[in-house]
Amino acid sequence: MNTKIFFVAALVALTSNVAMADGATLYAEKTCIACHGKEGKKPLTAAYPKIAGQNAAYLEQQMLDIQSGARANGSSAAMKGVMHLVSATEIKELAQYLSKLK
Repeated sequence: MNTKIFFVAALVALTSNVAMADGATLYAEKTCIACHGKEGKKPLTAAYPKIAGQNAAYLEQQMLDIQSGARANGSSAAMKGVMHLVSATEIKELAQYLSKLK
């Protein structure tokens, strides 16, 4: 077997085993559920937003801004403590998931 073909086949096999967690799983694993409620509709306090059904681009930008420190108002300090646990790819997945909740 050609070495290049073997290398490409091995690389494809390795990367196909690395699956991205879906939004629902991330929502639970990254502790979003603790403050925003099981389905993003019943936050822990009235100060926390209902995030179910929000626009995906808006949600993604808010999470990125909190992560970077660009948004540091209101109750965003509570999220700042956990946003270091979430990658940009996971943020996008979370935003897509939340936007589809009703």
